[in-house]
Amino acid sequence: MTNPAPHPPSALPDSFFDRDAQTLAKDLLGKVIRHRQGDLWLAVRIIETEAYYLSDKGSHASLGFTEKRKALFLGGGHIYMYYARGGDSLNFSAHGPGNAVLIKSAYPWTDALSDANSLTRMQLNNPDASGNPRPDGRLCAGQTLLCRALGLKVPHWDAQRFDPQRFYVEDCGIAVPQIIQTARLGIPHGRDEHLPYRFVDAAYARFCTRNPLRRGQVEGQDFSILKASSTPNEGH
Repeated sequence: MTNPAPHPPSALPDSFFDRDAQTLAKDLLGKVIRHRQGDLWLAVRIIETEAYYLSDKGSHASLGFTEKRKALFLGGGHIYMYYARGGDSLNFSAHGPGNAVLIKSAYPWTDALSDANSLTRMQLNNPDASGNPRPDGRLCAGQTLLCRALGLKVPHWDAQRFDPQRFYVEDCGIAVPQIIQTARLGIPHGRDEHLPYRFVDAAYARFCTRNPLRRGQVEGQDFSILKASSTPNEGH
């Protein structure tokens, strides 16, 4: 049986999230999301994010405050979940009312706390259309696939704070030497679709929602490469 640590020493504090949305979106790359399901801690490393602002026509917050969107107007570090494309989507509020980061995709993470049994549970949570296990690289390749694999549901977590006994984001010392910056996906025409608020861990570009390095994409025109500060990689 896996017992959760009462206060994970490397869990990110609320102050980590209370920063500019683009800064947060970049710094969340390489961080590990852990969600407890039964006796298992399911875990993924974040590889793709999108930043949103109140003043940004592509954001939910730009449509105004409602009870459903209230998490976007609360302090940094609140969880905002909503339904998109027939599934659940995960966001974290950033600094300033209406600003947030969408967790767009991730890659399975295994270590002493989240072992092979946790990965198996994630595969059972999110099989492919034929009921077979998805390969690791496709298990969380999209915002709804990510939530399905982790067992995250809108009714359970929308407008909540992180809980070190059940759901938190952790710094596991994963290095992200290069970040790709590009336009967000799925933004309707005329809703600030051109803004380069999507950020991808370059080493995992082929596993994100849509590979920004795919054939035909031109650096300096379709995307930019950013150098990121890094720390030693301590995981798998």
